[in-house]
Amino acid sequence: MKKQVIKIRDLKYTYPDRTEALQGLNLDIFEGESVGLIGPNGAGKSTFLLHLNGILQGRGMVEIMGTEVKQNPDFARNRVCLVFQDPDDQLFMPTVFDDVAFGPVNLGLNEQEVQDRVNKALAQVDVTDLAQRVTHHLSFGEKKRVSIATGLSMDPDILVLDEPSSNLDPKSRRDLIVLLEKFDHTKIITGHDLELILDICERTIVLDKGKIAADGQTKDILSNKSLMKAHSLEVPLSLRNSQ
Repeated sequence: MKKQVIKIRDLKYTYPDRTEALQGLNLDIFEGESVGLIGPNGAGKSTFLLHLNGILQGRGMVEIMGTEVKQNPDFARNRVCLVFQDPDDQLFMPTVFDDVAFGPVNLGLNEQEVQDRVNKALAQVDVTDLAQRVTHHLSFGEKKRVSIATGLSMDPDILVLDEPSSNLDPKSRRDLIVLLEKFDHTKIITGHDLELILDICERTIVLDKGKIAADGQTKDILSNKSLMKAHSLEVPLSLRNSQ
């Protein structure tokens, strides 16, 4: 039986304006799963992601690898790599090396360990040659890869990617899909790019109005026309053509 890496019970979150973003989520995710998280704008997807490493803390329980996030947020932040939709929200150091090294340096690792972590992370996303580049001079696609590397340098168990293909050109998007398929981490991917979800994720969860509306095999979820329509989504073109 696969190891449970995320356990969520009765998770609720209300914003200061009284918007109920999450309304009692219950969810289990297991080691090695690739899980798509889809839903209309305002469904609560990004709010949910921010609970996985303690950036937000609502009512209820969130456990990462058996440790409750509220009790040990630093543990969750080391185990969960959260990659934001906009890489400019993640990259802030002078060079690519400095950005990728930021996490390991703050773990207190020595210089050689930091160097090894950075080299490994950059190699994993195929951008070793960018190490000394100025981050804000990179293309958007390169920034996306470096953003992923900043998380990989922490040696996480779980990759969480918010809208990873947004604003990418077709080639960069395809290259990103190939890259993500190589990783054997547990993955949670949100987005409106349902073809990417179909390519990468074997399981998909539909979130709407802060509640889980459906949870099942990706192809079954995405090909269900009535379900998709009920939650302001559309069946991906590749599945429409096969029906």
